[in-house]
Amino acid sequence: MTDVAHPKGLAYIVGNEAAERFSYYGMKSILVVFMTTHLVTRSGEPNTMTSAEATFWYHIFGVGNYVFPLLGALLADVVWGKYRTIIALSLVYCAGHGVLAFNSTRYGLAIGLMLIAVGAGGIKPCVSAHLGDQYRGSAAGLISSGYSFFYFAINVGALLSTLLIPLVLTTYGPHVAFALPGVFMALATLVFWFGRHRYVRTEPTTWRAYRAVFRGRENLIIWRNLSLLYFLLSTFWALFDQIGSSWVLQAERMERVVTLRFFGSFEILSSQLQAINPLLILVLTPLFALKIYPWCERRGRFGTADRLWLGMALAGLSFVIAGVAQMRINSAVNVSVLWQVGAYVALTIAEVLVSVTSLQLAYTQAPRASASLVTSLYLISVALGNLWTALYNGWLASVLGGPETARYYLFFAVLPVVTSVAARGAVMSLQARESEVRVKT
Repeated sequence: MTDVAHPKGLAYIVGNEAAERFSYYGMKSILVVFMTTHLVTRSGEPNTMTSAEATFWYHIFGVGNYVFPLLGALLADVVWGKYRTIIALSLVYCAGHGVLAFNSTRYGLAIGLMLIAVGAGGIKPCVSAHLGDQYRGSAAGLISSGYSFFYFAINVGALLSTLLIPLVLTTYGPHVAFALPGVFMALATLVFWFGRHRYVRTEPTTWRAYRAVFRGRENLIIWRNLSLLYFLLSTFWALFDQIGSSWVLQAERMERVVTLRFFGSFEILSSQLQAINPLLILVLTPLFALKIYPWCERRGRFGTADRLWLGMALAGLSFVIAGVAQMRINSAVNVSVLWQVGAYVALTIAEVLVSVTSLQLAYTQAPRASASLVTSLYLISVALGNLWTALYNGWLASVLGGPETARYYLFFAVLPVVTSVAARGAVMSLQARESEVRVKT
């Protein structure tokens, strides 16, 4: 019997993803610090932003990153195909890094982030779908492990860059700190191009096929329920993406010198704390998949609806921890950065429960021909979450309090807890519809 091997293009796709995520998370890790400490005018005079201002623009950038996947999905599915879409938008992505590296003004920031949002957002739904396309025939049974390599690459890239790039910013300044992620994005594009002769490529489909997934009563009910669910889940993303904005600003005011046995004392940069998330993901994802979920399933407990409900509740808990820490900071108490470590643990467990579960739910419920659209819909929920945070900081921060107040964190802590009940109901409605369809067929 011949051993089945992974597709020849896998190494190039995984290598591309690791380098691309290094570039993205490295750039993103220093964005708020750059906006509040390094922005200048065209003549070189300081032109920095306030905490609320920087948080607003950080999350507007997040909105763009998770809206443009819809554009990428359309280009890949009905115009260029996945391979050409990835190459074209990766070049746009590289250009955005170049602008940030050479122009430290607000104008340069806006242009650079726009190009990165188009590039990074546009390739999001394409690369993972392109990976799935490689698993045909006898290799189809290996697709799960292929995606495991892919997910591992994402988190390794994120972990390394969020540890390294803040150090580069502190040591060499913003030009080098933004240039290095640009180099890695160029490397990612090159690695992907090197694999061009080893990929299975799918041709773009037609607009008629795209429109078909919205026809029929059953499809419309599914899309309605999925849209409602993702709208509700946007409150989770309103919290999660603040690890790169309000949590960085809070860490700036914490005691960041940590003493560990055998390692001595060392200082953690505020931007480096974001590395806790991918590090925990690398540990928690296999733990839940291989141990916790099977244990619960054998006992008939902790189904999809329960996972989402608990995940959103834990997200709220993480912001309660951050809110209490902010209260102590504002009372002139010397607060250890370990407070945020506790908040990161709660939020990362919440991510495993919400993110992986909601994606799995979408793929099992949606019409088969609409995989890219479902991915885009899921990512638009992330965009909405960033929009809620941006709107708060743009409109309500001056009234209710910005990231420097405890009220800010407690306000966001309530959001996912309130919507979690409705989200649980939406999941149960989807599952009831699926059971009904199975009975009929």
